[in-house]
Amino acid sequence: MQPRVANSARKLTPEHQTYYQERGYYFPVRVFGEEEAAGFKNSFQEYLDRYAEQLSRLLPRDRRIYLTETHLFLPWVYQIISHPPVLDAVESVLGPNILVWGSQWFPKLPGDKAYVSWHQDGTYWGLQPPNVTTAWIALSASTIENGCMRVVPRTHLSAVLPQRETYAPDNMLSRGQEIAVDVDEAQAVDLVLRPGEMSLHHIGTVHGSGPNNSRGPRIGLAVRYISPDVVQAGAARDLAMLVRGKDDYGHFDLVNPPDHASSPEESALHAEALRRKGSNILPQDYPSPK
Repeated sequence: MQPRVANSARKLTPEHQTYYQERGYYFPVRVFGEEEAAGFKNSFQEYLDRYAEQLSRLLPRDRRIYLTETHLFLPWVYQIISHPPVLDAVESVLGPNILVWGSQWFPKLPGDKAYVSWHQDGTYWGLQPPNVTTAWIALSASTIENGCMRVVPRTHLSAVLPQRETYAPDNMLSRGQEIAVDVDEAQAVDLVLRPGEMSLHHIGTVHGSGPNNSRGPRIGLAVRYISPDVVQAGAARDLAMLVRGKDDYGHFDLVNPPDHASSPEESALHAEALRRKGSNILPQDYPSPK
């Protein structure tokens, strides 16, 4: 088991890189100070409060309208996804040229029944080769009690497992997708994080998380980083943001960081990003938010 000591170096050591390559994840990496994390958490809480009524009417899976791709219209979210210590760690596993393919907030409020079933991201995202890593950045403590992420080591080394779509109402995933075979939960590792720490996991790693049974919120941002050689299998050209290095491939339409704060209703770029990504990874008969 990896020792519970946050890596404060700007890049992962060769030993840590090997750990990631062999196990499909690495944690914890200290990327923000706790005061910085608290500031970003307050910004997110203000954003969440602004849309509390709309979110309360939506199932967890339909809240993506407000909780995904916010780096396209909120400069402070862009600050998180482009933060040098975050990118240094990502560079250690992807190389010097880095695109942001997407971002998604995963808030679980006290007593929230929302959960994430066991799944593999690579099953649905249509991204090849699998030079894709997700940075899960904790702005609050992420603990076993409040539903931290759990991973099953080495599952990225095997074939993609069959998954079924449940559309379970409390599942935070778009289709309520879950692994259709038994997952050996005895092998699972809890990615416990302090505010300002993050984990990295491979696109093929089996992962999930339980509900929040604590009295405090669990706030985290998942950022999906890819190297420019990755190709989206869908017909629509996804939008992406170059955050380090260069793109010599041109597989994605590159967009600029936001120069002012907007809202999901006002941002045409956000709407276009959701449209393209939805057409690529969601079925045509995907149910509309209710």
